Amino acid sequence: MFPNRKIVERLKKQYPKGARVKLVKMDDTYAPPIGTLGTVRGVDDIGSIMVCWDNGSGLSVAYGEDMVTKVEAV
Repeated sequence: MFPNRKIVERLKKQYPKGARVKLVKMDDTYAPPIGTLGTVRGVDDIGSIMVCWDNGSGLSVAYGEDMVTKVEAV
């Protein structure tokens, strides 16, 4: 299930490059632990949020499958 262009544009506004996120759910053998923080690198054309996780992982957050929350900078 790929999102339409309108949803992708909304994701790009909600998760701009440099935004900090926290992993809530990711069903992948190589997923970072739940609660891992990361920095958004961008959102691709299929709605995946590309993240540089603080633990060194580079797995993207798949639209409709995985979940992150935005973390406000302190």
